[in-house]
Amino acid sequence: MEHFQIRTYGKGELAQLYNPHVTQAAACRKLMHWISLQPQLQEALKRYGMTDTTRTFTPVQVRLIVEAIGEP
Repeated sequence: MEHFQIRTYGKGELAQLYNPHVTQAAACRKLMHWISLQPQLQEALKRYGMTDTTRTFTPVQVRLIVEAIGEP
C-alpha cells in the first residue's frame, strides 16, 4: 500500500479510505460519527472551515483528522 498523502480529499473519498468495504454513503456516516466522538477535533475542523455541508477536506483538515484517528 502506498504511503498516505496529506492533500485535499472529497469527503466520500477520504471516508472510503477509512472504510473501503462499505458504500460511500455508509463510509461518510461512519467517518463523521468518529469525528463527532472527538469534540476537540470537531472544533478544530470548524475553525478551519468545516460546515455541515462541507464536501471536501482541505490538507489542514485532513492532517487534523489523521492526527486524531490515525492514517487510513
